[in-house]
Amino acid sequence: MSNPKTILKLDVSARGKASVSRQLADDLVARLLEADPQARVLTRDLSTGLPFIDEAWIGANFTDPAERTPEQKLKLALSDTLVNELRSADILVIGLPVYNFGVPATLKAWIDLVARARETFRYTENGPVGLLDGRKAYVVFASGGTAIGSDIDFASGYLRHMLGFVGITDVSFIAADQMMMDADAKREAARAAIEDLAGRAA
Repeated sequence: MSNPKTILKLDVSARGKASVSRQLADDLVARLLEADPQARVLTRDLSTGLPFIDEAWIGANFTDPAERTPEQKLKLALSDTLVNELRSADILVIGLPVYNFGVPATLKAWIDLVARARETFRYTENGPVGLLDGRKAYVVFASGGTAIGSDIDFASGYLRHMLGFVGITDVSFIAADQMMMDADAKREAARAAIEDLAGRAA
């Protein structure tokens, strides 16, 4: 009997329960669970804050694991936890609110903590290769005025690139963009997209 799948859900928005990206990500996870009731869900709320990498973190990360001091291991402990969460996931669901045309600082901090050479990617003579292939990612993109894929959208392309950088190339975006224009219509379109994607995942 195969092991149940793990869904890792990243909540990013600082708006809490009022967040459209959180609500739609919850809807998506609920539909994925309907399709696979045995799947387990692991939630990481990034809105509570993550530390930014600093000189000590970089020094610890580039020290051979066998030679790291207890202080260096402690410095990398949270990063190790986040990397292990990502490794354990078969499906990644990210609720992505657009802040000032880009990703929120907490999501960028998460990316900096999980994009680690020898852990989630490796360097080869042909360039970097991601180590987390075989996973599926869904990104729920919510914005007030930024159209997904537009010239002022610096969030979706960046996130797709970074996921691909660590090997996650099967990425689907669900957009509730430009909510200031027609929030109800945008939300319903996103919910319809969730139904469609979840149905195909069943």
